[in-house]
Amino acid sequence: MILRIPLIFSRNASTRAPYRKRKPTPGASPQPPSVPSGIATHFRVTLHRSAIGLPSRIAKTLEALGIRRRMQTIFHRHSPDIAGKILKVKELVEVENVGKHEVQTAAQMRAERKAVRGYEVVQRRNPSGFLTFKQAASQRNAATPATS
Repeated sequence: MILRIPLIFSRNASTRAPYRKRKPTPGASPQPPSVPSGIATHFRVTLHRSAIGLPSRIAKTLEALGIRRRMQTIFHRHSPDIAGKILKVKELVEVENVGKHEVQTAAQMRAERKAVRGYEVVQRRNPSGFLTFKQAASQRNAATPATS
């Protein structure tokens, strides 16, 4: 007669005993929140990887979020449906929690990226290329020496 000992914990090659915990990897400390002093009210979502070659539902999720191209950044207010969409594409995007004061419109982000001209426009000519009467008079007065 063979005695069978009941197994309390099942073990196989892919699992460890339940009473042993894995050692934390070095550098795996939790990251501090993006907004330490303020209340985070919005997600800042930036697309870092393209959806080319992925299933169409992933591309449709990005479209629903309002992201069209790589490195495009959008802001969304915290809500469960937006959080679910972000979780669907979490491998493609980078997400930060930001406060209301950090939210920017597309025009503000474009103006922030715009380079400085490097020169200053002092005076403009009219579109026809000819001087106006006022400009011609001021140039004539500047060119003629003052008589006394």
